[in-house]
Amino acid sequence: MATGPRYAVRFKRRREGKTNYRKRVASLKSDSIRLVIRRSNSYIQAQFVKYEQTGDKTLLTVNSILLSKKFGWKYSCKNTPAAYLLGLLAGKLAVKAKINEAIADIGLNTVAKGSSIFAVVKGVADAGLKINFNPKILPSEERISGKHIAAHFKNKIMEDFLAVKAKIISNA
Repeated sequence: MATGPRYAVRFKRRREGKTNYRKRVASLKSDSIRLVIRRSNSYIQAQFVKYEQTGDKTLLTVNSILLSKKFGWKYSCKNTPAAYLLGLLAGKLAVKAKINEAIADIGLNTVAKGSSIFAVVKGVADAGLKINFNPKILPSEERISGKHIAAHFKNKIMEDFLAVKAKIISNA
C-alpha cells in the first residue's frame, strides 16, 4: 500500500477479517430480519437481529447449550444433529415471538455443502419460518438424525435425537 495523502485506512472490522461490508449493506437494504448463525469452539448460536439506525437490535438469541441444560441432549452441542435441533428450537421460539421470515447471515463462515450451519437453517425452516435457501446445500437426513455418528460410535444418538426433537416440538 502507498503512503502519503492518498492512503486511507480501512475499517477496523474489515482489516481484522470480521465483516464483509458489501454483503452487510446488501442484506441491510432488504430491511428483513436476519438469522445470524455463529459457531464457537464448543457451541452454535442463532440470533434474530433487526437493523435500526442506532444499531442492530437483537430480538431473540438461542445457544446450543440449552439443548443439554433444558432438553437433555448428552452429546456435542456443535455437531450436525445439535445444529438442527438448535434451529428447530430457535424457529419455534421465533414463531412465538411473531417473527415470520428471516434471511440467513452466516458471516464469514465458508459455504460448504452439508455443513452444520445449514442444518440450523433447515431446523428454522422446519419450525415454520419462511427462509430462502437452496435445498441442495442442506445436509442429508442421515447426517441430521445422527446416523453417521451412531454407526461410528455405536451409541443411541438417533433415539436421543428423536426424543429431544419431540420435546422441542411439544414444549417450545
